[in-house]
Amino acid sequence: LTSAGGSLGLAPLAAAGAGGRAGGPGAAEARGTAVAAGRAAAAGIEFGRCPKAEELPAALRCGTVTVPLDYARPDGEQIELTVSRVRATHKSPEGGGREVPGQGALLYNPGGPGASGLYFPLAGMVPQWKRIAAAYDLVGYAPRGVAPSAPLSCQDPGDFFKGPRPAPTQPSDAFKEQRAAEAEAYARGCAERAGDALRHYHSLNNARDLEVVRAALGEERLTFMGASYGTYLGALYAELFPSRVRRMVFDSVVNPDPEGIWYRNNLEQSEAFEDRWSDFKEWIAEHHAVYGLGDSPREVQNSYEEASERLAAEPAGGTVGPAQLQGAFLKAGYYDDYWPHRAEALSAYLRGDPQPLIDQAGTRTEEGAAGAENSNAVYTAVECNDAPWPTDFEVWDRDNTRLARRAPFETWDNVWTNLPCAYWRAPRQRPLDVRTGPGELPPTLVLAAEEDAATPYEGALELRRRLSGSVLVTERDAGTHGVGGGANACVNGHLEAYLLEGRLPARDTSCAPRPEPEPRG
Repeated sequence: LTSAGGSLGLAPLAAAGAGGRAGGPGAAEARGTAVAAGRAAAAGIEFGRCPKAEELPAALRCGTVTVPLDYARPDGEQIELTVSRVRATHKSPEGGGREVPGQGALLYNPGGPGASGLYFPLAGMVPQWKRIAAAYDLVGYAPRGVAPSAPLSCQDPGDFFKGPRPAPTQPSDAFKEQRAAEAEAYARGCAERAGDALRHYHSLNNARDLEVVRAALGEERLTFMGASYGTYLGALYAELFPSRVRRMVFDSVVNPDPEGIWYRNNLEQSEAFEDRWSDFKEWIAEHHAVYGLGDSPREVQNSYEEASERLAAEPAGGTVGPAQLQGAFLKAGYYDDYWPHRAEALSAYLRGDPQPLIDQAGTRTEEGAAGAENSNAVYTAVECNDAPWPTDFEVWDRDNTRLARRAPFETWDNVWTNLPCAYWRAPRQRPLDVRTGPGELPPTLVLAAEEDAATPYEGALELRRRLSGSVLVTERDAGTHGVGGGANACVNGHLEAYLLEGRLPARDTSCAPRPEPEPRG
């Protein structure tokens, strides 16, 4: 990653490749992965009750897989990853008592980085997943760092939610200095709490962990579905272990171009969220009769800004300020299912009833704060460790001041989220250049919504170009993040055909969008 006119100040680069040549980059890690996978295959996974602290339903069974903290030292410190599973039903959801043959395990990563997949096997209870759940053991896991898998922490969870807070789209120099100081303190907290282990929480080790979990499950080859960040994890696995891939689904794709990991990707995300925010405002304006927030996007923007100004003067419930409002509406940029709820809350607040907004944007419980702090710590560690970042705040300031002129909605919030990477103390990895040639990898399925803001569509096109034999299915004119197994029957048809029969469209294809959400009020 280079920024014109700005210094990156690279930290030392750790060896990162898969390794194939003796003594080549990543060769020690490749040997260590093979050792760990061999041990895991011999040990298997003893499934039983899930950890009480995770409050998982009894239908889920859990076990652990042991992996090296540092794959270059497979006999050194070990950590345990928690894995969850629901066995294939082997029963056709169409009825008739037809027995469905098993196809092994489908392993899923929901993204983040920092999200847990332990709940994923419960997807088999949802109608859209029942045919897949008949054929596959559904397997989720908590990646390294995500509780209860050697959890990371960077600060006291009680201090994680600082509310209420302002959310200026044109922050002052004093505000920038304050947030930079907080980011530096956060990075310091990560280093102090995790110690030398911090350097080992990154995407390449996440991909190696995936290989060890595959072996522990007794699978000769991996069937994997990743959403969002899980697509980047899957892409790295495909580069490192192509012969171990059976089937792979990439849903809502992180752009794997090594020049974009992660600084440039975040700039592109901020720009994409502006378009998504515009879509949301247009939808609210179309339903002015329900919400009374304005019959044009400009008037809806005025209503939003009025609410933000009121919250700055008097936070709702003492906890919801402009930053909490922005965070709640940012989530609506991910999932349009949130649109009616957010519009209803904004409308109610401006009419004098703050409770719906407090319910949707207020401070979480103590347990929720602990989980959110852990998730944010893993997100930060993985992204900061994965690649070089600008170490001079002037670079961030210049790039994002320019961007915020045309994309003010998410730009500065994205900066404050990622700014600890400017002050990171652990060594950085060199991102892999993911590319597979003809015949190196089985055919894979790429899913993407054309207007996805969290992982802009160009990322799906880029991964499609880089993985030979992959096929892209696009949900046109839609922006929900994560499309497989959701509300679009056409997308789900392609997902089922691939996972159940190994069948892909002959060429890239598209599906009509899901219906827009219905207003409520």
